[in-house]
Amino acid sequence: MGEQIEKKGYSFGTFKGVYTPSVLTIFGVIMYLRFGWVLGNVGLFGTLLIVTMATLITFLTGLSISAMATNMKVGGGGAYYIISRSLGLEAGAAIGLPLFFARAIGVAFYIAGCTEAVMSYTGNPLSHWGIDPAMTAKILSAGTLLAITALAYISADLALKVQFIIFAAITLSLVSFFMGNPAPETLTLPAGTVIPGKVGFWVAFAVFFPAVTGIEAGLGLSGDLKNPAKSLPLGTLLAIGTGYLVYMIMPIFLNAKVHNPDLLLVDSNIMSTVSAWWPAIAAGVIAASISSALGSLLGAPRTLQALAIDRIIPHFIGRGFGKDKADPRIATALAFAVALVAVLLGDLNVIAPILSMFFLLSYGLLNLSAGLEGLIESPSWRPKFKVPCSVSLFGAALCFAAMLMINAGATMIAILLTALVFYLIKRRHLNAHWADMRYGILTLLVRFAIHRLNKLKPDERTWRPQIMALSGSPKSRWHLVEMAHALTRHSSALTVASILPVEDWSAEKVQSMEASMKDYLQKREVDAMVKIFPSPDMLSGARALVRAYGYGPLTPNTILLGDTENRENFTEFAELIHLVYRTERNLVMLRDSHIESVEDAEEIHVWWGGNKDNIGLMLTLAYQIQKSPVWKESKLIIKTIVENADEQNTALERLENFIEEQRIPAVAEVLIKEQPGVYGMIRQSSAQAGLVFMGMRPPLLDESDEEYGRYYESLMASTRDMPPTAFVLAAEKIEFREVIGISAG
Repeated sequence: MGEQIEKKGYSFGTFKGVYTPSVLTIFGVIMYLRFGWVLGNVGLFGTLLIVTMATLITFLTGLSISAMATNMKVGGGGAYYIISRSLGLEAGAAIGLPLFFARAIGVAFYIAGCTEAVMSYTGNPLSHWGIDPAMTAKILSAGTLLAITALAYISADLALKVQFIIFAAITLSLVSFFMGNPAPETLTLPAGTVIPGKVGFWVAFAVFFPAVTGIEAGLGLSGDLKNPAKSLPLGTLLAIGTGYLVYMIMPIFLNAKVHNPDLLLVDSNIMSTVSAWWPAIAAGVIAASISSALGSLLGAPRTLQALAIDRIIPHFIGRGFGKDKADPRIATALAFAVALVAVLLGDLNVIAPILSMFFLLSYGLLNLSAGLEGLIESPSWRPKFKVPCSVSLFGAALCFAAMLMINAGATMIAILLTALVFYLIKRRHLNAHWADMRYGILTLLVRFAIHRLNKLKPDERTWRPQIMALSGSPKSRWHLVEMAHALTRHSSALTVASILPVEDWSAEKVQSMEASMKDYLQKREVDAMVKIFPSPDMLSGARALVRAYGYGPLTPNTILLGDTENRENFTEFAELIHLVYRTERNLVMLRDSHIESVEDAEEIHVWWGGNKDNIGLMLTLAYQIQKSPVWKESKLIIKTIVENADEQNTALERLENFIEEQRIPAVAEVLIKEQPGVYGMIRQSSAQAGLVFMGMRPPLLDESDEEYGRYYESLMASTRDMPPTAFVLAAEKIEFREVIGISAG
């Protein structure tokens, strides 16, 4: 649908479609009614600085727009289109919706300026009907809004043709101003005039900034341009240059002509006062206000139309009418409604800072988009208009800095509103039919992080389990995935791996299995990567994964697998354990329970058999488990067995002191060795536990796989009929006793 709108729209050229609406919005209500006020508040140097800073932001944004416009086919929606195709659908919507409201409110802003100008020349034209000035202003503004909406509703082409007449009127007004005479020195303020206190630099900046946001007018018509890649850069930069030249000369002339600074603060029509022919100024301000309002009323609905085409809002809002079914009349009606509310409620000085926030935010994201594109340096980034990424990123920084300086509270509100829209769109899981740069951004960040991480060594302070779960199909061995997810939730990386028999291998089969597993995990809210590995059998495939899986320092430090009770596999299984240990990976072997589950099992038992590395890892894993919602109310019990009663009190006191010193949320329990032996006691004592942690001994230096297989067989036989049990073998070169604070003594 997006392509259809792009092809069916008008075919405006650079002058008619970009330069004229942009420059007429720049020479708008701020220039005529508030520029003298800015000069009176901050002086000539401050005014020139404000013009330069504001134009610099717009100029840098214009450069970024030029780069992106010459690298992509820009469709309807202007800033929304560019941001959504660069930073993603959610980011585009997050700025597109607020920008629509900002531009619709901007219509009210410009109309309010027009009304203020009319009433300053005519007084209250409705006074003989007993209508007070405030109500007169609202009636005139609403009528003006209705008239320009009708013009925009009929045809954008007709509306832009009218702007040529307006362009002539503004040009005539500027000639009249520059040919004018100084204000008479004898000119005094009316008796009783209250001179308002001067405002600060950033307040004046916020009021002035909408004057240089005219590039939005041309950008908003991007879908109706014959050649956006040519017209947007040329028309935008010419409009910015024209505006800067005029805005730098005007305060110099005005400062020379007005000898009474107080006059600048109270006379909003100071341009008329000093002009050669005041009717030209009157015509210019009215024409400029209407032109700016018309430009916003053409751009705002097209942003909304683009949002509807992408199905962010109801699709019917984007329906086109008129020539080639391109005019967004439903969206125009909605923009009219928003502007009408703003007309009835707002005034110039209140509306201007609100507009500044949203324009600065959209400019910041436009600059950020171009800067990140240049930083990523994807092969697809080949703009004809080249701009260094540092220039665009500097532009983004200026935008956000200006927002904070104008009003930090309003900045936070604008950002929070944008974040809220982003979150709501994200929850809808909309599928965009285009590629954006998010994958490239993440790749860049990962590359940077990996290279930095590669220079560091793992340490006990920041250790966490990075797990590869050799689960096979999650559906058949869900308990392994559930355990791995509980251990890594929100803090560690998890890979769920499955071995695909090599005789069934094909690229399509691997992709299909991977997609199926990802979907299965996502529906159960398990955040994990998926690895499908073709191999002749499970154990050889598992060994290959242990040897090779990972990238640089991002390799799993802990292997999680299920047990096997197939005697034919014991030797090969022992070989896998031996390999895990030799490659310095920790092993967690989860044995699911064959007994009936214990209802409301709220205890986790950790059995300490003397191996300090194992107990350190077991307690760390148990602590991680307790962070998960399933186990957060569980009770952690550290258990050990001593030879006789003489050792019991000493061992208990030592264990309790250790728990208190290390702030471990656990209790201690010491048992005396008796019949039916250690494993029999463990089975009896942990019969009601929800989860049991036990240590495994590591393979001896010269121990063969067959010998270790016999140890494994004995361990499995001794722990049969227990609750779910995790057998833990610490092998990583990490002092696990320091991870949870166990002393080496």
